[in-house]
Amino acid sequence: MKKTYKIDVDCANCANKMEEAAKKTSGVKDAVVNFMTLKMAVEFEDGADPKAVMQNVLANCKKVEDDCEIYL
Repeated sequence: MKKTYKIDVDCANCANKMEEAAKKTSGVKDAVVNFMTLKMAVEFEDGADPKAVMQNVLANCKKVEDDCEIYL
């Protein structure tokens, strides 16, 4: 399953860091952050709960960039 989320990030470098943090999150098969559109596309692993996984993605992204936001 794929879902797209609106994000709030300050720079392209931070967007890359958020993408890497999302990809390392358990339950995420793949993630792509587009800084120009301020969107994050996340593909979830089979059987993963998107809401629970995205809470972990947000927590991991905040470790990298503490003022980032993902609108769940």
